[in-house]
Amino acid sequence: MTTKPRRAIQCVINLGNPLLAYAQGRHIQGISVDIANAWAQETAQDCALIVVQNAREAVELLEEKKADLGFVANDPARAKHLRFTKAYLHIEGCYLVRESSDIKTLTEVDSAQHRVVVGLGSAYDLFLSRHLKEAHIVKAASSDTVVDTLIKEQAQVAAGVKHQLEMDMRKHKGLRILPGHFMQIQQCLAIHQEAGEELLAAVQAFLNRYIQDGKLNSSMQKHKVSGAVIASTTN
Repeated sequence: MTTKPRRAIQCVINLGNPLLAYAQGRHIQGISVDIANAWAQETAQDCALIVVQNAREAVELLEEKKADLGFVANDPARAKHLRFTKAYLHIEGCYLVRESSDIKTLTEVDSAQHRVVVGLGSAYDLFLSRHLKEAHIVKAASSDTVVDTLIKEQAQVAAGVKHQLEMDMRKHKGLRILPGHFMQIQQCLAIHQEAGEELLAAVQAFLNRYIQDGKLNSSMQKHKVSGAVIASTTN
């Protein structure tokens, strides 16, 4: 008797946000990888990871139905083709400037004299493209090249996930993060709109249990994640 092979769920993993996923040699690890493996185990499927370098590529694969599940921030610009769970993590989006900069507060950033570097297609790119009225937005190729672009282009401000900016400050001297955050990124699981409400409800129920059982917290501790807050499952 021939055993029918188990279907592999295609999960897209974005390395552009090291808070969620990162490469350890040839292996991909992180919170999103742990969640993907747990969902595949619960649904008796194998897990096939599709690794990309930025959120824009992850969203495109989901929109084109080349991936079944993704780990991206909820944003109105993505809602046309995707369905989102409730947020499982709240991540701070912050500004970084040079230590010598005259910019001291968040409200000073939106000036016609300032160029703000963002990661192309990232959640904070989408957000700031809607909300900054005066500042000029410069698009870096990915979130992990934002600070490099700030330095190369002699821009005034870099915008990004606080965790990534803190990592960049360890590589480049003479930088500081402005107090506070300009947005709170709602990190979610995403599926294609055509996958339907029933699947979304199943993914949400799984995610709620994953948080309530302490598995997300354990994953964050294992991967030494900081700068993110676990969302409440009752909201």
